[in-house]
Amino acid sequence: MIRSQVIGLGSYLPDNVVTNADIAKRGVDTSDEWIQERTGIRERRIVRDGETTSHLAVEAAREALKDAAIDAGELDLIVVATTTPDETFPATATTVQARLGMHRGAAFDVQAVCSGFIYGLSVADNFIKAGQARTVLLIGAETMSRLLDWTDRTTCVLFGDGAGAMVLQAHDGEGTNADRGVLNTKLFSDGRLHDLLYVDGGPSSTRTTGHLRMQGKEVFRHAVTNICAAIEASAFEAGLTVADIDWFVPHQANQRILDGTARKLGIDPKKVISTVAVHGNTSSASVPLALHQAVKDGRIKPGDLVLLEAMGGGFTWGAGLVRW
Repeated sequence: MIRSQVIGLGSYLPDNVVTNADIAKRGVDTSDEWIQERTGIRERRIVRDGETTSHLAVEAAREALKDAAIDAGELDLIVVATTTPDETFPATATTVQARLGMHRGAAFDVQAVCSGFIYGLSVADNFIKAGQARTVLLIGAETMSRLLDWTDRTTCVLFGDGAGAMVLQAHDGEGTNADRGVLNTKLFSDGRLHDLLYVDGGPSSTRTTGHLRMQGKEVFRHAVTNICAAIEASAFEAGLTVADIDWFVPHQANQRILDGTARKLGIDPKKVISTVAVHGNTSSASVPLALHQAVKDGRIKPGDLVLLEAMGGGFTWGAGLVRW
């Protein structure tokens, strides 16, 4: 059978580092101690004036293409997962397409908030398995700082900006869980939970961008439960157990969610990749950013089983299992 193998990774972070102390200096009623105790976050990257989501996406994409040793002209499809597009339309993916010099195939955005990269992985994998694309560039890119209410200390301290990219390509597999590549993806959503995490604006409702609103305690409760269920479903479908998985690359929302999920599933914390302390919550960019870091520093090696997972507004959540 056809498997979608990861042949390249890239990432990009704005050069503007904003620490917890910097946020407190803005007049927000908070402190470094308060933020770290509740979230594990020390700092995050914030775009400067003039920097857009497509700028971050293009830089991450170029690194991923270089890592894959291919040219943009070899791509059949670009999928950009983002909640913060440059414009209401066209899709940010088409802007990326133009800047990379890809003049064939298709490009479009996927919107599933923090689960966007997992949803995008499923889209890319299914295009490849269906034979509609051989080589796909998948990007998670966000400028979440554009959606923040900087007077709301419960949300403005959590988020950052960045982008991560992955190149997937069709290769033959045996159809077993020993194959390299994407073994499965599991996607879920529950629209009844809208009010727990949303943005209070939009073109057809308020004609504004709006600000991010969140009920943190409820989000935490649902996050641990839903993420654990998605991980177990992915492992089960592959004929494996959670204990068989070598590395877990979660959405970097909050260190307490990462720790709570690990405890509930009996996962060794050393197997959980965490970059939340220095990236904050970068929404759809968080999984590829953390994944790229763990591959670059040598923790994730060829043959390892890697579980990617996320949960975001909507609610949306899901998991993807990859043999590296």
